[in-house]
Parts: sequence; C-alpha cells; structure tokens
Amino acid sequence: MSVHKLFKPKPYKLGLALSGGGIKGLCHAGVLKALEEHAIKPDIISGVSAGAVVGVLYSDGYSPDEIGRLFEDMRFRQMTKLKIPDGGIFSIEAFEGFMKRNLRSRTFEELKIPLKIVATNLDKGVLKIFETGDLIEPVIASCSIPVLFTPKKIDGINYVDGGVLKNFPVSVIRDNCEKIIGVNASPLVADEYKLSVINVATRSYHFMLKANILPDKEICDFLIEPIDMGNYSTFEVEKGREIFELGYTSTKKLLEERMFYQQSNDINIYA
Repeated sequence: MSVHKLFKPKPYKLGLALSGGGIKGLCHAGVLKALEEHAIKPDIISGVSAGAVVGVLYSDGYSPDEIGRLFEDMRFRQMTKLKIPDGGIFSIEAFEGFMKRNLRSRTFEELKIPLKIVATNLDKGVLKIFETGDLIEPVIASCSIPVLFTPKKIDGINYVDGGVLKNFPVSVIRDNCEKIIGVNASPLVADEYKLSVINVATRSYHFMLKANILPDKEICDFLIEPIDMGNYSTFEVEKGREIFELGYTSTKKLLEERMFYQQSNDINIYA
C-alpha cells in the first residue's frame, strides 16, 4: 500500500465546533469576529442549539457583527409564547418565523460554508446529524429544549435539542478536519440561582450536559471556553451585547498570546 493511501489528507483543514448554551451562544459570534481579525475562517462548521443558530447565520454569509445585531434587541417572550402544554411549555413558532425571515439560504447546499447541525431523535433516543436538504427545520429541532419547547417533527419523527446527547459537536467533524477549534459557551459553574420552574429546569438540564461535553473538549486542537460565561443564565437575553463582547475579547486575548498560532501554523490558516 502506498504512503499516500496510508496518510490520505482530510477534506477540511480547519473545522469549527459550536456548543449549545441559549443566549450564551452569542459569544460564538464574538469569537468569530476575533478569528476573522486574525484571518482565521473555518472550512466547515458543526453546531448544536445556539451554536447551530450562529453557525447557520455565519455559513449563510452574515458577518459576526450582523449576527450580534440580529439578536441584540430580541426578548425571549417576543420569540416564544405561552401555550397549553402538549409536550412543551412554550411554542417555538415565533423563533422559527424569525429564522425564515432572516436566512437567505433554504437548503444546506446553498450555504457558503459546509454545516452540520446536531439534533436528538426523541423517538429512538439517538443522535441525528443534518447536513443536506431543508435548512430551517433542523435548526429549530436542534434548539428545541425538552419540556420547555414542543419537539420539532420532521418526516414524522420528533426531534429535540441536540445537546441532550451531544452539546459540544467536536466529534461530529473530528475525522474530517486536520485541526479543530472548539467553542464551549456553557462552562459548568455552580452559581446562585432563584427557584422557579424555568430556572430549575434549565439548571438541571445544564448539569446534565456535563457528561457529554467532556470527551469533546479533549479532542479539540484549540479550545475556547470563556469561564465568565458561567455568570449568565440561558435566557438572559438582555445581556446579549455583553456576551458577544466577552466572546470577542477572550478570544482576542488568546490569539494575541499566540497560543493558537503555535498549535496550528502548520496548516497556514494565517495566509
């Protein structure tokens, strides 16, 4: 067997994996802004929940600043509405309408950067990776937090938030990329909280994600995990601008310390 066949090059030089995290996922847009300023742009993106939202907008051609502005004035109650429970407390229909109005692409194939979106098949309890065909429904499925939102039905199958099984989708693209930047917007911090149905549900859900995040953190070539993100709650939408800036400044600091350059110079991502 030839050496070429033994060491077949991977299809993508640089991959970017974006975690879930609710409004904390806006830090992904700040991270992207800092990466762009250092001439770093991914060849493929994987995203789950909030990471899927930022990932799809970026792949669709939105700049990091444009993504930040899209959500800067959004309020959780404007994107969702209370309903009689039939699988979820809130409807996600308003958010789905928001995505339909703002996304230019309608299929994965139309995106400027290849994208993989992770959701959970609720009927069979397995991971589902969407990467072809219709774009909107997989994004909504990936964001449908169990109990809070009604599952998204696609082709007769109920899907919920991909974070249930894979909140940090590094392994989804690991075998296809020479290097991977992983951005975890949900560092595990046991902070103070107020007792309410939503706070207890989201806090419990947040802790549940710990087991499936750790293995993916280990296989990143470069991990960006702003620890101060633990100071924000999942639905603290009024803090969107702060969260964006935190992602930007923390990544900029890492890059200026040349940590990433030392690990990734061999793939010429600065060219």
